[in-house]
Amino acid sequence: MQFDVVIVGGGPVGLAFAGSLSGAGLRVAVVEPQPREALAAPAFDGREIALTHRSQEILRQLGAWERIPEEIPSALREARVLNGGSPYALRFDTTGRQAAELGKLVPNHVIRRALFEALPAETTLLTGHRVTALEADAEGARLALSDGQRIAAKLVVAADSRFSTLRRLAGIDAETLDFGKAMLVARLRHTLPHDHIATEWFDYGQTMAMLPLNGDVSSVVLTLPPAEIARLKEVDGAEFSAEITRRYRERLGAMELISTRHTYPLVAVYARRFAGRRLALLGDAAVGMHPVTAHGFNFGLHGQDILARRVKAALSEGRDFAAGPVLRGYEAEHRQATRGLYLATNATALLYTSDRLPARVLRGAALRLGNHLRPVRGAIVSRLMEEDGAGARA
Repeated sequence: MQFDVVIVGGGPVGLAFAGSLSGAGLRVAVVEPQPREALAAPAFDGREIALTHRSQEILRQLGAWERIPEEIPSALREARVLNGGSPYALRFDTTGRQAAELGKLVPNHVIRRALFEALPAETTLLTGHRVTALEADAEGARLALSDGQRIAAKLVVAADSRFSTLRRLAGIDAETLDFGKAMLVARLRHTLPHDHIATEWFDYGQTMAMLPLNGDVSSVVLTLPPAEIARLKEVDGAEFSAEITRRYRERLGAMELISTRHTYPLVAVYARRFAGRRLALLGDAAVGMHPVTAHGFNFGLHGQDILARRVKAALSEGRDFAAGPVLRGYEAEHRQATRGLYLATNATALLYTSDRLPARVLRGAALRLGNHLRPVRGAIVSRLMEEDGAGARA
């Protein structure tokens, strides 16, 4: 089978890129190991995505935002960072800005379903298949699938997770940082209101985030050593609810588990290259973020938008859309947008999860300094809201 673009990975970034190519006159295929039914009706996976204003606009342009029921997105009006046992908080809000919210929280599985429903009808879905081999030369790329099929394309795109098989087959290395921890996510109902304030608490021995959902419901993001996370996933619901209530020091009153629990390893990934011969990396295959800054999905959505714009520009000028200059241009732009925050996020996560005395002193001082340095805090809020010039390119 011959295509113009083959996207390996039917997650939200892969589906978004297929949608972004709509109207370009390209033959597009998506290869995904899950069955079609899993793409059409993805299961709840515990992850709540903090969408920036720019990301919401991209989803509107793709026709996906309108497919998200209006009662689902939850306003993110303020974010607070706590350290250890101190009640002092570093605050990020929209004071002095036109927007009333930092962003919206939307469940990952809901975004995936909306993007699938918005997928252009002409997109070919090759579900239930894995890629087993990759070859590329100046003329194009060829893929072997797990059922023995061989397909060819002018451009192959890896959007198959931070542990990307296609990235490995292409011989592209990646920086990896294993934090030695695991993350558990679940929804809980509570007796006190959250006022749509998200909290990131770097306690000693644990890290807890509470993400405000509609109603008196929050999503807990708990980081602990893997053995502790495994235990908490298996205890009964009542015991889990009581332990989370205690761990969070009853800030939201009594809490009750109302969803399934899901766990994920904490490993950050940054590919050495975002492009190769007839190949581009998107989403977590390019940049897999620690969740503390909530930018992983946004980076993926913005990256596919960059690549789609450059592909379309090349087509409109009659150039080879998968040639080196196009892919290197995408790589340079996406690297500039992501590298600094990737490094800063890792440094923040390492500092605020260290319980050594020097780190404890520095943690508290950094929070207080952040509140007093208004330009710095304003720049961080602009980054969270995507109010800088990058938003105009969406």
